[in-house]
Amino acid sequence: MSDVLNPSKTGDSAPSVPLKPLGKVVAVTSGKGGVGKTFVSANLAAALAKRGLRVLVLDADLGLANLDVVLNLYPKVTLHDVFTGKAKLEEAIIRAPGGFSVLLAGSGMVEYSRLTPEVRDDFLRIMSGLVPHYDIVLLDTGAGISDVVLFAVSLASEVIVVATPEPTSLTDAYATIKVLVGQQKRQTVRMVINQTARLGDGRAITVQLQQVLDRFVTTEPGRAIKLVHMGDIPADPAVRQAIMRRQLLIQSTPGSPAALAVTQLAQKIHETVIPRI
Repeated sequence: MSDVLNPSKTGDSAPSVPLKPLGKVVAVTSGKGGVGKTFVSANLAAALAKRGLRVLVLDADLGLANLDVVLNLYPKVTLHDVFTGKAKLEEAIIRAPGGFSVLLAGSGMVEYSRLTPEVRDDFLRIMSGLVPHYDIVLLDTGAGISDVVLFAVSLASEVIVVATPEPTSLTDAYATIKVLVGQQKRQTVRMVINQTARLGDGRAITVQLQQVLDRFVTTEPGRAIKLVHMGDIPADPAVRQAIMRRQLLIQSTPGSPAALAVTQLAQKIHETVIPRI
């Protein structure tokens, strides 16, 4: 077995299928595509790895996977091969630039675009084999509120919703949070606002979303939804340059405003989120 899955660190016994949600699992999701969710997942993973944590990112966008593109990786074995029994789990996990591990999904996995009992069982089996070997597992989910996305999010102890200041993004973020509260009984959802123009914009947006939720989303007595603002990532030309070069921003331009913001986000997650899970 490769050093990516090192049983000596966690014991040799195979874990049983866990109950959801799982500890050490953080879902990074969004209401709509194009808001930088995968960019945040990949760079956050590298920033957490830089802090000495064992990190894995699982590309849970089974239909439109693109984590491999962002990281400039060409996997020979993917999650599809593990699901179909063509490869073992440890064969599909590879080391990414930035010092973290990734489990990549094959793009266009149409048969996994619906949450069938088989997809559900395969996903649970994979997760139960992964979680014991890492300090944190980031699920880079698809966007929106499909049953596959919601199931992936349901496996996480903590959820980060990535949004931008654009009205369409905020509307879809609100819809996503509303579903997470209604279906999964989430009481805490963490927010990262990407592509902000001014310092403080993201916190103001989070406050506005909180006010709308308080007014229009009904929860059970004694249960209230709390949005936690985790940070802003400012609009930064270095981001587009890194994406076009298929590089991690915090490696290619570590001193850029967006890279520094991701580093601060990783610190906050390390100090406030990981101890909770």
